[in-house]
Amino acid sequence: MEIYYIVVFFIFGAILGSFYNVVGYRIPKGESIIFPSSHCTNCGHKLKSYELVPIFSFLFLRGKCSKCKQRISWFYTIFEILTGLLFVLCYCIFKDSIIDLLIALTFISMLIIIFVSDFHYLIIPDSVLLISSIILLVELIVKNGLSNFYVPLINGCLSFIIMYAIKLLGDFIFKKESMGGGDIKLLFVIGMVLGFPQALFSIFVGSLVGLPIAFVILLKKNDHVIPFGPLLGVGSIIVMLTQFNVMDFFNSMI
Repeated sequence: MEIYYIVVFFIFGAILGSFYNVVGYRIPKGESIIFPSSHCTNCGHKLKSYELVPIFSFLFLRGKCSKCKQRISWFYTIFEILTGLLFVLCYCIFKDSIIDLLIALTFISMLIIIFVSDFHYLIIPDSVLLISSIILLVELIVKNGLSNFYVPLINGCLSFIIMYAIKLLGDFIFKKESMGGGDIKLLFVIGMVLGFPQALFSIFVGSLVGLPIAFVILLKKNDHVIPFGPLLGVGSIIVMLTQFNVMDFFNSMI
């Protein structure tokens, strides 16, 4: 039965990962996520049902459009697999609590969309943050009780303030905008979900993981612009899945 649920969550995650790719690509451009239907970006060929099966369609078509033979980016398939694996990890870690599992899946769904959007367009859509924060707040209220509804909001506000202070410091040091407003708003949502100390720790983890990636980008791109949203996403996912508690760690060191 355990294998059954793992397979189900992977398939479910891969399907949603395919959809999140579309959302991440279209929303920053102001396009509908429904119309037009999925199509080849090179020739406009409308994809048939068998061409829309996550992962397998890419393998079946050998990574090319069935009509114009233009190569299809691996990016889509990688994120379908990644989302599937993350959904499986969420199930394995949070399966004993349905509400914790829902929070984790919602959180990761938001971050996948933001990763796609920020990576390609350097934009973190406000609509994605707003809708996700509302859903997550409702889920957190269900988990913690209505009387504690303000706790996630306080954690989010504290995280937002610290992130904004980091931005001001960066602007002063580099004499230019060091961080986008989307990154600061994203940390508000991360703070709601992870809590105040953990949200700050996710900045450190994301920066550490993204350091080699940043070096590559700095070498290849003249503008030296690094999308920070994906790094924040990676850091917060690691903190959430490892369930690392900053305060417990420091208390153990004393």
